[in-house]
Amino acid sequence: MSKLTYRASYYALYAMFAIILIVLCLFFLGGDATGDAVIAGVDPEMWQPAQTDALLYLMYALFGIAIAATILGAIFQFGAALKDNPANAIKSLLGLVLLVVVLVVAWSMGDGTPMQIQGYSGTDNVPFWLKITDMFLYSIYILLFVTVVAIIVSGIKKKLS
Repeated sequence: MSKLTYRASYYALYAMFAIILIVLCLFFLGGDATGDAVIAGVDPEMWQPAQTDALLYLMYALFGIAIAATILGAIFQFGAALKDNPANAIKSLLGLVLLVVVLVVAWSMGDGTPMQIQGYSGTDNVPFWLKITDMFLYSIYILLFVTVVAIIVSGIKKKLS
């Protein structure tokens, strides 16, 4: 079974590389956008690739696949650990719980006050999206701080032992 899993992941990796290379070639060598694909109000001297949508859809698909693979991998790993050692399996959920706590704290720190942006009349300047943006930024800051502290503490611990 392990050999089958390795072989499947091996072929999936190279298939994804091939798809990425094809879409990148289409994006860079596919010419200029025409018709409805041209963004109005952009300087005509600026290059607008014809296959921008294909590249964006590929990135969305790869992001979705990465999230799905991460979640499925975590579920299967938790299930295997639960069968072998239930106490350690429950302890392994601590990281997920801490991540949820960080996201909730970052969400509560976010400001939902609409911004005054000159020349912008879009629909994304609403409290929900502003708080989401702040949540991502604050969670990055918090996790970066925790990472730096963990590096320092592990270095000190290694020197002391």
